Amino acid sequence: MSSISPFRRRALTAALALPVVAFAACRQGSDQRSPATERTAESAGEVTKEWNPQAVSTIGNVSAEALRSAIAQRLDGARPGGITDDHWKHVRGLYGHYAQSPLWIDGHGLIATRVQALTRAMADADSSDALDLSEYPLGDLTTAIQAARAAGDGATPQQLAEVDVLLSASYAALGEDLLAGQLSPKAMKQDWHIDPRDKSIDSALVRGLVTDALDSSLASMRPQDPGYDGLRTELAHYRQLAARGGWGTVPAGRALKPGQPDTPERLEALRTRLRAEGSELGGPPEQEGADSTRGGPPAAASSVYDRGLAGAVARFQAAHAINVDSILGAETVDAMNKPVTYRLAQIAANMERYRWMPRTLGARYVYVNVPAFRLQAYDSGQKTLEMKVVVGQNYQDKTTPVFADSMETVVFRPYWYVTDDIADQETWPKINADPNYMAANDLETYKEDGKTHIRQKPGDKNSLGLVKFLFPNAYNIYLHDTPAKDLFNKDVRAFSHGCIRVEKPAELAQWVLGWPADRVDQAMHAGADNQSVKVSRKIPVYITYFTTFVEDGHLRFGNDLYDRDDALVAAAAKAAEPDSAVAAAAATLRRLSS
Repeated sequence: MSSISPFRRRALTAALALPVVAFAACRQGSDQRSPATERTAESAGEVTKEWNPQAVSTIGNVSAEALRSAIAQRLDGARPGGITDDHWKHVRGLYGHYAQSPLWIDGHGLIATRVQALTRAMADADSSDALDLSEYPLGDLTTAIQAARAAGDGATPQQLAEVDVLLSASYAALGEDLLAGQLSPKAMKQDWHIDPRDKSIDSALVRGLVTDALDSSLASMRPQDPGYDGLRTELAHYRQLAARGGWGTVPAGRALKPGQPDTPERLEALRTRLRAEGSELGGPPEQEGADSTRGGPPAAASSVYDRGLAGAVARFQAAHAINVDSILGAETVDAMNKPVTYRLAQIAANMERYRWMPRTLGARYVYVNVPAFRLQAYDSGQKTLEMKVVVGQNYQDKTTPVFADSMETVVFRPYWYVTDDIADQETWPKINADPNYMAANDLETYKEDGKTHIRQKPGDKNSLGLVKFLFPNAYNIYLHDTPAKDLFNKDVRAFSHGCIRVEKPAELAQWVLGWPADRVDQAMHAGADNQSVKVSRKIPVYITYFTTFVEDGHLRFGNDLYDRDDALVAAAAKAAEPDSAVAAAAATLRRLSS
């Protein structure tokens, strides 16, 4: 279990000690509203046409002016526990937009429907979005709501300001965390250079606040991506697995090929482990020593690593980015013996990565997930092209970073301009060792800025193949063809110098340029060397790193090629399995808002 600070534990304990009551003193229905505060019909996300915080004149015995003054004083004070400086800045922005007017209170008291929607969303943020609830002021918020309710019409401006500001702080924190993530990619050492804050958080929070169905507006702040929704579903599933005790381990032993014998105990442990995660084991086990022609007695079925069991292992390997060979080797056993708590944290970590992505990727874009070794092209929200890719190796600065840029140019029959570091480390030593190396590999030298460089001539031997796709970026990364087609037959495809080799370069060129197949074929095989073609409209390209994802309806655990999961998974574990005190405080808040 994760731990929480003594300060947060005291706040949560205070929340748990409170009696559970309904918002009885809050305004409940339209029959209690004045005409000035009547709303439009409560449809999902419909803008509240009449909601105007600045129109409130009195709240109980407190004047609007006195409450605005108390809110201003509270905003000048210390930010609530668990609220970051960035969250607090957005809270101040919300109140600045409405001239320090209360945002959760009107002339009848707390606005029940809005308060309930927010508190439900906060309490459910761990189960639905794997957010760390210990980062939110659950206890302080519950205390403030209780105090305002108990005081009734006798509530002081300071009491009302406290509950209103805490509600706004909770709303801003939850909204920003859903929109842009709870953790910092830089702090988690992710080599992540896609900015999720390419939108105005303040504008998004204001837009969300003025909708009638506040719960719908909060839900719309999370990533609206099928991949994210798939991980949300798997989070719930793996929490159920954890609640049932997870799974046992498979004992270490020699690598097994299909048909080989092993101890019944080890094979039964393997079957139990596979079944725990929902694997189908196929037909009845084969029986060692069975002879259908003679009808001799078979040996015990559990002593053979049969085809059905090997097939289930192969499916496990495919789902965990392990070379699919049906052999029960050390890598496969190690993956099976990862506890369910670790898999839960991986799911939570990759949900956070989704929150680091922009909400709008564009009408037409290219999307590469490095750990999946896969490129997908989308048009009008539909996947129209998919292919395997080869990505950067995990050494000597050859890893592929996470970033986004726009494709501008397609180059047919390109030169490969060997970078100086590759030339110094690899190419020049080979040339010096073999006088025929340059001619054999179509290499030539050229002068630039007074220095001699190496390039490879266009053609079938060229390392970039017959076409490359440029989206200028600070990392000198691009997509390109390759003559090494056999690499696409491998399950783990990390062999490049950081750039990304594509399996279907001709199809990608057709998609990017809108050219027919014969025109692309002509340009690749018989066209001019180093011919650049501008893309008519720039196409966003996203190079991402998701180690857990849903593909064709099935959960996949990708290859953490660059060891970027360690810090992030450890941090996400708090949200994947909430501390018992946090879970209890959330339960109290759920009951309070029911």
